[in-house]
This record gives sequence, C-alpha cells and structure tokens, in this order.
Amino acid sequence: MSRIYNFASGPAVLPEAVLRQAQLELLDWQGRGYSVMETSHRSPEFVAVMQETEGLLRTLLQVPAHYRILFMQGGGHQQFAMVPINLLGPKFNADYIVTGHWSRAAAEEARRFCNVSEAADTVAAGCCHVPAQVELRLDPQAAYAHYCPNETIHGVEFDYVPETGGVPLVADMSSSFLSRPVDFARHGLIYACAQKNFGPAGLTAVIVREDLIGHASSRWPTMLDYRAYADAQSMWNTPATFSVYIAMLVLRWLRAEGGVAEIERRNIEKSRLLYEAIDGSAGFYVNRVRPAHRSRMNVPFALRDERLEATFLAEAAACSLVQLKGHRAVGGMRASIYNAMPLAGVQALVGFMHDFAQRHG
Repeated sequence: MSRIYNFASGPAVLPEAVLRQAQLELLDWQGRGYSVMETSHRSPEFVAVMQETEGLLRTLLQVPAHYRILFMQGGGHQQFAMVPINLLGPKFNADYIVTGHWSRAAAEEARRFCNVSEAADTVAAGCCHVPAQVELRLDPQAAYAHYCPNETIHGVEFDYVPETGGVPLVADMSSSFLSRPVDFARHGLIYACAQKNFGPAGLTAVIVREDLIGHASSRWPTMLDYRAYADAQSMWNTPATFSVYIAMLVLRWLRAEGGVAEIERRNIEKSRLLYEAIDGSAGFYVNRVRPAHRSRMNVPFALRDERLEATFLAEAAACSLVQLKGHRAVGGMRASIYNAMPLAGVQALVGFMHDFAQRHG
C-alpha cells in the first residue's frame, strides 16, 4: 500500500519512520516478547521511556531548569480548566486574548472559575488577524494572561509574543508545538496536545515555571493539581503509555532531522510555497488572513466558486491528497502542514491546485 499525503488538522500525520518503528516493535518491544502497551508504567523499562521523552523535549526546546515538564491526559479542554485552577491563587481575574475558536473556548471555560477580561477579541472581525501589542487591554493585576499563538481553525498566527509586564503569560501551543523555538523567558506556562506535532491523541505536555506550581486549592480534585504530577514525575496516575512511547520516537526523529531550527526552516518553505500558490491564482483561491498573521501550520483557503468545493475534494482525494475539507465553522479547504508533512506533499498539493484552476478557472 502506498502512503498518501494526509493534511488532517489533528490527529494529524506522523513521520513515516516513526510509524514503521512502532510497527516493528508493536508485538515485540525491544526483544521482550510483548508490546510497550502491555508493560507496567512503573517498570524500569517504561520509566526510562518517560525520562528519555522528557529529556529530549527539554533539549530540543532548550527548556530552562526551573521549568517542569509534565505529561498528562485530558487534552486542551482539561487545560482550559487546569490553568485557572492552578494559577489564580488568591486572585480572581485573568486576561484572555481571543483570536479564534480555541482561545474563545479557553476563555469560556475559565469563566467557570474567575472573572475573564478579554484583552482583545478579533473574532467579531472575522479572525483574520491578531491584535497589535498596543491594542491589548491588559490588567497588570491579573493572575495570568492567556493566548493561543496559532489558531488551528482560522489559520491565524501571532507574529510576536505579547508583553504582559510581569503577569505570567500562558500559551496554548497545541498546533505550533515544536515547529519553532519557544522564548521561555516570556512565558510562565505552555501546554500542547500531542496530536499535531508530537504524537498520537491522548497525551498533553505542560511546561510550567516552578513558582507557578502549588497554588491550587485543596477543594479541587487532585487530578487537576499540577503539583500532583510534578511530585510524581507525571506518574500520579497511569500515563498514556503508548502515546508517550510514540512521542519519544517523534522526538528522536526530530533530533535526527536537525532539531527545531531545521524543522522551522522547512515549515517556512512549505508554507511559503502554498501561500504563493493561493496568492498567485488570480483570485481562484483565496486566503483571507492578513499576510503577517498567516499560520505556518494550518492554511485555510476558499475557492472563488464555492460550487466547485466538492469536486476539488473528490479530485484531490483521487490524487492521494486527503483530509483537506475546512472546519465546519469556516468552510472551504484547510491544509495542515505540520512538522511531519514532507515538502513533497506540499509540492503535490500545489501542483494539483494549479492543474485544477486551469481546468475549472
């Protein structure tokens, strides 16, 4: 069976080398005669997997020593609740920069626990840009400020890190994690679901400054306290063992490919190629995001004639270009070109788009 080019937004494409390694070890992990899914998470062998995964992540992202790396489950939606539960402390106000669906969802969940002030909201304007620093209405007394550097659905990406004047900055990096370096000096906490750039669904990484741990009230469940995970080296409960194992393989692959700096270079090249195809189509394809705020990871685009969308998707699938349908909230098409998407996949999509426009334009 030949592999296709999968542009899914998440769960998303994984490196082929990782899938083949997992396939090779599925029934017989490291010559033990059983799968990694069948081993105790307390065994020395799996503890070594957890430690290597954390070590690789710390090295690849240059995570400072005073930040803890936590592995947990529950996805982004659980972090929407865990962030206010853990970071509010005695305060009751938090700032949220709303630039799309996911930052909006984070803000709505936080309202269950605190007063949310929207430091900016570009949703009403169509989610086609991010607010400038001078437009942010930030509270210097807020417990924290939250933003989503890359909005998966709308394809909007911050071109700067918000300055919060000492207020801890929290970032939902699920769809841009490991695609570029992270300035930890500017962030108090970042969280990322694995199913975009890091592995399969079921694993969430939280990288949090040590002084922000330990402030959750005892009235909240232990499962929602970062301290429980930090004290137990992410083994307070049974971790998502297979997801951690795959994440370790992805990080090994990323290191072998040249690390985050090299993968960022590739991501810039891939996204440039695709946006040039859209902008150079004489209006046949349209991307409505301001060029400075276009995502490198998720590229939404529409056809000038919406009646051609079904034909576009069907013909693309026939050319082994799949999962290009846009999110139901915005329609159109969306090509997610995460780290594991090879340049050849984007070149194949661009070639198809040129051909389709010539035949239907």
